[in-house]
Amino acid sequence: MEDKNTPLGVGGKKIRVGIVNYLNTEPLLYGLLRSPVKEKIDLVAAYPSRLSDMLINDEIDIGLIPVATIPELPSYHVLGDYCIGTEGEIASVALFSEVPMAEIKKVYLDYQSRSSVALLKYLMRESWDINPEIIIAKNESYRDEIKGTTAGLVIGDRAFEQRKISTFIYDLGSEWRSITGLPFVFAAWISTREIPGDFIREFNAANAAGLSHIDEIVAARPFTLYDLKKYYTMHLSYVLDERKKKGMAYFLQVITEK
Repeated sequence: MEDKNTPLGVGGKKIRVGIVNYLNTEPLLYGLLRSPVKEKIDLVAAYPSRLSDMLINDEIDIGLIPVATIPELPSYHVLGDYCIGTEGEIASVALFSEVPMAEIKKVYLDYQSRSSVALLKYLMRESWDINPEIIIAKNESYRDEIKGTTAGLVIGDRAFEQRKISTFIYDLGSEWRSITGLPFVFAAWISTREIPGDFIREFNAANAAGLSHIDEIVAARPFTLYDLKKYYTMHLSYVLDERKKKGMAYFLQVITEK
């Protein structure tokens, strides 16, 4: 394991950047791969909960980390002005069921998720007033169990597939907005170490550049399950503004209260 006291970005040492391998990160990735900062980073792709473990275990220096991971970190820094967030309906994070909410008896939790799992538990407890049996999924086969009175949380690209299958779709972004009036941040760029300011500025600029090329990104990625232009411009909201910071702070407050 490398010496944590060694400054990142010094002496040609690249900064290890963990990126989620979902469609929702394509605009951010587009910028990172086409900006000068690409020469200073090693990109590592994984699903969200895996990236959380990698940051905790010092396998990456920066990651697009689920916000729900923050309480597990001894210290942390939220970097830059961009995130994976939504002002309301997110479309790719939902509880899927064949029966109405009141009839759900079991819920499978997506093994790829941290923030969405914490958000779902909060909604079931504080808003929906349901108390189903909770099952932590171990692999992708859990989606086969979403039938009858058994529901399942599905996130990311697989949620678009599930939208074509399930009768009832409870969008977690919409549900959060309806009870708090706040936007929701699923993941943000987070590190556990100090990152040089000049690198953060370059990294931030790369994120911004990617978001200015949505049309090119959509054209290069044919996708039949959902309108990607709509997804990137109406469902996702990438700027980590003050309202999203407020929503993030409130979410961290409610998931750490006992």
